Amino acid sequence: MNATRFARLTLGVALVAASAAHGTNGYLSHGYGTRTKGTAGVAAALPQDALVIAANPAGLIALEDRIDIGVELFVPERSSSIEGNAFGPDQEFDGNGREVFAIPEFGYSHRLRDDLVIGVAIYGNGGMNTDYDENPYARFGSTGKSYMNLEQLFLTPAVAWEFRPGHTLGIGIDLAYQRFELKGLSAFAPFSIDPANFTNNGTDHSVGAGVRIGWMGKITDRLTLGASWQSKTQMEDFDSYAGLFAQDGGFDVPENYVLGAAFELLEGTTVAVDWQTIKYGDVPSVGNSVSQLWLGNPLGSENGPGFGWEDMSTLKLGVVHRFSDQLTLRAGFSHGDQPIPREETFFNIIAPGVIEKHASIGASWAFDERNELSLQYTHAFEYDVNGRNSIPPGFPPQGLGGGEANVELSENSFGVAWTFRLR
Repeated sequence: MNATRFARLTLGVALVAASAAHGTNGYLSHGYGTRTKGTAGVAAALPQDALVIAANPAGLIALEDRIDIGVELFVPERSSSIEGNAFGPDQEFDGNGREVFAIPEFGYSHRLRDDLVIGVAIYGNGGMNTDYDENPYARFGSTGKSYMNLEQLFLTPAVAWEFRPGHTLGIGIDLAYQRFELKGLSAFAPFSIDPANFTNNGTDHSVGAGVRIGWMGKITDRLTLGASWQSKTQMEDFDSYAGLFAQDGGFDVPENYVLGAAFELLEGTTVAVDWQTIKYGDVPSVGNSVSQLWLGNPLGSENGPGFGWEDMSTLKLGVVHRFSDQLTLRAGFSHGDQPIPREETFFNIIAPGVIEKHASIGASWAFDERNELSLQYTHAFEYDVNGRNSIPPGFPPQGLGGGEANVELSENSFGVAWTFRLR
């Protein structure tokens, strides 16, 4: 494939991926790449395709020259309810105005020499979408439908260097693009430092950059360890929503790190585990509590309220079994902390990232030495967070009527990918 064709393919995948990126560990994806998603996102010490760049760029060292390209159909079920509120009756709300999202993925690796591999990955890093035809905030004075959409696309070129036998360092540069739109929160604009840039301002965009550094080491013939760290990705502000997000529209991508191990239990059967922590609490627009508003910090201010998310740690377990030269089978399960406290459900009606558990299965079929088809299915188990003192009875001066906001989410995803080995 010549450079021009490769550039066009890369750009095409990037433009399509930018239209749909939605995650499940909070708002970040639970895994990157169809094969990895088939093992519940395990990847730090288990490289399976070129999308490993997104988890641990050191994993490139295990790959041959190849292209991995695929798509995931992501189907979330979002809902919420308000109970015991003085401004209206108990009510349930359906947030599924859009039901299916297509999320493309692309990875490429090329071996320069035995100890040096380069590659690039393009993927939806994360996002969140809710679309309520009946606005949950209408009883407080908001008009029109309630709609929120956040999308994040990453393009990550990377290099992996085996600095001594069995031990590899990898580094990737995350080039990030994100966009955001919000409708239907006009009732809260008076409590913003910039009411004109709070809601119903169309789609805003920002770009930024960060870095991911990883290590992978062959400890014994059967045991491989891996670790990686992704810096906070510094993003431009969302100027059209400077009155919504803390620090005048700031919305950086949180730092996260992963520790992993893979063990060849039997010939052809590998068991792997990852431990990932995402530092949501370090991004003010995500981690600041709504209670900042009651403490005199308006929306959009330096210490303004966010969604109140806490740091999230997730344990992932995956199994890969090579059934034959043609067929490989996969399965996985993950369990994470709850990022949304019960006191923070009111604003999270528009961002109900409450999933804790995923189960997945997958398979690959090799047609010949160069071509291979992979499939995966992941179910994110339904989970709901019932509010506790979530709607304040006494703020603003006329009060919000008290009661509780409850949020609920479940998800299914289906992925397919094609691998083409270049030599």
